Amino acid sequence: MHTVLDNEQIINQRDPQDALGVAAEQARQVNFPAVVACPEHDSREINNVVVTGMGGSALAALVVKAWLAQELTVPFEIVRGYDLPASVDSRTLVIASSYSGNTEETLSALDQARRRDAQIGVIASGGQLIDIAEAAGIAHVKLPAGFQPRMAVLYNLRSLVKLLENFGVVENKTAELESLSDWLAEQTSAWNAGVAFEDNLAKQIADHAAGKTAVFYGSSITSPVAYKWKISWNENAKNVAFWNEYPEFNHNEFMGWASHPVDKPFAVFDLRSKLDHPQINKRFEVSDRLLSGRRPKAWTIDLAGDSLVAQLLWGSILADYASIYLAVLNGINPTPVDLIEQLKRELA
Repeated sequence: MHTVLDNEQIINQRDPQDALGVAAEQARQVNFPAVVACPEHDSREINNVVVTGMGGSALAALVVKAWLAQELTVPFEIVRGYDLPASVDSRTLVIASSYSGNTEETLSALDQARRRDAQIGVIASGGQLIDIAEAAGIAHVKLPAGFQPRMAVLYNLRSLVKLLENFGVVENKTAELESLSDWLAEQTSAWNAGVAFEDNLAKQIADHAAGKTAVFYGSSITSPVAYKWKISWNENAKNVAFWNEYPEFNHNEFMGWASHPVDKPFAVFDLRSKLDHPQINKRFEVSDRLLSGRRPKAWTIDLAGDSLVAQLLWGSILADYASIYLAVLNGINPTPVDLIEQLKRELA
């Protein structure tokens, strides 16, 4: 498999829409201006924030929630469904996010937010969400078009932070994102197709995971990255994958490994942060020791970066690279998501 992943001709044949090139540009997404149209809003105090979105849109919100957990002074909730909680009222900021602008769950939630007189922000590349926002004078950010939603997460993240700044929920966070662009570009260049297998972490991970079911473990602060790896495995590599987080893992799933023979075809990955609580670090290590002989040994991926947001973004981009290389090994095009598109058509 090493020879396949070092053969750029094969990679180009199996990745005809250049998903690897799109992954390489993600580091620059944090520089997206994210201009807020219709930024005016009244002076109502915001008592809670609800972000409604699916897939990559929800992922951006999960990153914000983990990154700013110690700074947000109001509850921050993520809704991945059709209905808003009863707590949403005129003092709630609801941000409706959908890359296409046509996600039916998000449109349903937006309609409820308008009926409850919530303060509202919208993030989309077009579609019905932008049409509604423009017609109603709702604060919104229009994303660049032409991407798969899962490859536009950092555009979405930048836009979400900009809207939160616009409504006074956070301050000066877009500058922190911008400061990471050059560092991320330098780091992620080590995973490009021209970098040989022996020096390319993304290729090595794909090779290790080929033919196996991947399971990704994060911590309470890195769980968005573990979720992102699952998404990337599902949509880019077209493989089933699972994720969980410590310490919750130790209270249930940990026991589930007891009945699995060690040679069962799983690839287990621990996504570790130097910012994790000391007891979390201990849980990773003790769990791996106690599960020795019961599951394949976990591959530890140490998330690079001095801040949590740097680590989350570094890990997210690595997930795309590794899963695209796995798609190459699987002999499939990483870009299309035909079944999802068919499902949407049949639900319409």
